[in-house]
Amino acid sequence: MKEYTTQNIRNLVLLGHGSSGKTSLAEAMLFASGATNRMGRVEDGTTVSDFDEEEIRRRISLSMAMIPVEWEGCKLNVLDTPGYLDFIGEVISGIRVADLALVLVDPVGGVEVGTELVWNYADQYHLPRMVVVNKMNRENADFAHTLQSLRDAFRRNFVPLQLPIGAQASFAGVVDLVRMRALMGPEAKVADIPADMKAQAEEARVQLVEAAAEGDDELIMKYLEGEELTEEEIRRGLRAAILKGSVVPVLVTAATENIGTRALMDALVAYAPSPADRGPEKAEGPTGEEEEIEPSDTAPLAALVFKTAADPYVGKLTYFRIYGGMLESDTRVWNSRANTEERLGTLYVMRGKEQIPVPRLHAGDIGAVAKLSETITGDTLCDRGHAVKIPGPVFPHPLFAVAVRPKSKADQAKMAPTLTRICEEDPTLRWRQEPGTRETILEGMGEAHVEIAVRRMENRFGVGVETSTPKVPYRETITRVHSDYYRHKKQTGGAGQFAEVHMRLEPLPRGTGFEYGWEVFGGAISSSFQPSIEKGIKQVLESGVLAGYPVVDVKAVVYDGKEHPVDSKDIAFQIAGREAFKKVMLGAGPVLLEPIYKAVITVPEEFTGDVMGHLNTKRARVLGMEQQGGKSIITALVPLAEMQRYATELRSMTQGRGLFWMEFDHYEEVPPHLAQPIIEAAKREREQERE
Repeated sequence: MKEYTTQNIRNLVLLGHGSSGKTSLAEAMLFASGATNRMGRVEDGTTVSDFDEEEIRRRISLSMAMIPVEWEGCKLNVLDTPGYLDFIGEVISGIRVADLALVLVDPVGGVEVGTELVWNYADQYHLPRMVVVNKMNRENADFAHTLQSLRDAFRRNFVPLQLPIGAQASFAGVVDLVRMRALMGPEAKVADIPADMKAQAEEARVQLVEAAAEGDDELIMKYLEGEELTEEEIRRGLRAAILKGSVVPVLVTAATENIGTRALMDALVAYAPSPADRGPEKAEGPTGEEEEIEPSDTAPLAALVFKTAADPYVGKLTYFRIYGGMLESDTRVWNSRANTEERLGTLYVMRGKEQIPVPRLHAGDIGAVAKLSETITGDTLCDRGHAVKIPGPVFPHPLFAVAVRPKSKADQAKMAPTLTRICEEDPTLRWRQEPGTRETILEGMGEAHVEIAVRRMENRFGVGVETSTPKVPYRETITRVHSDYYRHKKQTGGAGQFAEVHMRLEPLPRGTGFEYGWEVFGGAISSSFQPSIEKGIKQVLESGVLAGYPVVDVKAVVYDGKEHPVDSKDIAFQIAGREAFKKVMLGAGPVLLEPIYKAVITVPEEFTGDVMGHLNTKRARVLGMEQQGGKSIITALVPLAEMQRYATELRSMTQGRGLFWMEFDHYEEVPPHLAQPIIEAAKREREQERE
């Protein structure tokens, strides 16, 4: 692969609803540019970007793939992202490092859930956009209707750059509205515009020229004075308008037939911003101040890691985008987060899973390197003498959790390291140990997301796990002050054991934890046994007295007791402390506490009633609701026990258009009628374990 400088690089992210044809378009671009000698098909698992065995099995993209396409002296770094909502982390990584979003829309479905979602993420990163109406060869394809649906959904200035010639089975080519000519078939043969389209093309060109003129002050003056703009001026104006986001050009393709692909690539070379056009990148400088990284080879090195791939054969692959400076193979760089030096081996340009070695990469380019030891997604690689930090992608909270347990003893040893590896590869997956339930929890964006992670653990790393709905991490506490005592006496032939502990328990405010007090005066118990009693109490704190959950927000005060000059020893007071705590707690109005989460749910207005009704069945307390751009944003406090499978429920209620996130808020008492079954179930479980 040739070497490309900053001006000749175009970083594009393919975005769109599932099955809008992103992978097929990347495949068509590779084929049209001569990089491959046949076009792969998603249906038969032969595409370059869907190379993972799960992707081939399911026939959908599950992770972002890098597809570099060389065209007309430029390198188009195409980032092919998944369309399925569970894999939004991959989409966010691609958006973070792209300079243009190429949004694909289906000409039958128009703007769909996934289109809205990715559009909003592109808005957050102020990313310039172009739209491709793909699959124009589909039955019922309707360009005009799709254009209208874009305008209605996003209220932006969508301007056709091309018009389709024919539609559905008779889709044959496109009209290039800048050069006013037809480009026919996969080869984009130049022809005259069909006679029945001339008037429509003239009208569309007027709109296009107006949009181009508005992109440049000099051109708008010329246009208003009635002068004709040259092709070069139209290009200049359009390029500026796309960069500002004031215009979104619309192009047309049928990727599987390879029609419109060449015209699209020509448009990307002509209009897509280069890294230099996008200007400097903000970063945190060596002393914490903000600084700007210039997109040039002479700037200090600054490369952002936006993806990590774990491969059992190659090891870890680190994908990065260079914002400033140049990177050479076999050099040393500084990781500013880990404060450590990393040695780079060969640099690669990735084409799907193929690693193409390159000697160096220039500012603005995207590449990969293998086997970095400390570097993870979101890190900045830079010069040791000038350590900077570029803000990494911001990922949403996981929404769906499962408890995982190893299938065998061999799996047990490998489970934690394997979970760490798959979560490194996908930052929207997280795993942790839940101390309250002693379960290993794996969290992701949805059921399919977690299910695929589990399959990958088995297929790639040979680690088998079983999954189940996680137990809710309840807590136990008391509601009133209570005092009592416990005497421990044991006589066995030789030395006996004796200890008597008088204890008072007091409830504490939520979130306080545990406190231990000593009010023994006059030497009834020598203070040397104070730690022994506390040790006994702490054994109960971990496993509770009601249902085996940790005890919180309790103060235990030892105020009296008795000891024996010979038989009182450490173990006796541990046992007495433990049993006294249990006995007193059972008389102090013990209750279960449950975690309450704050949920923020965003749904199209037409689903508001259904979602509110459903929340009422989940013991939710709605805190507020606001309307924003045709959507309702509902904020509520809901018990975690009711929200375990909400990601799946909300999708089915809103046809996949509802989104939500939630975070832990506080603990509160479980209503008595619900607490009883939980306590009984826990007892049954303990009895089964004993058997």
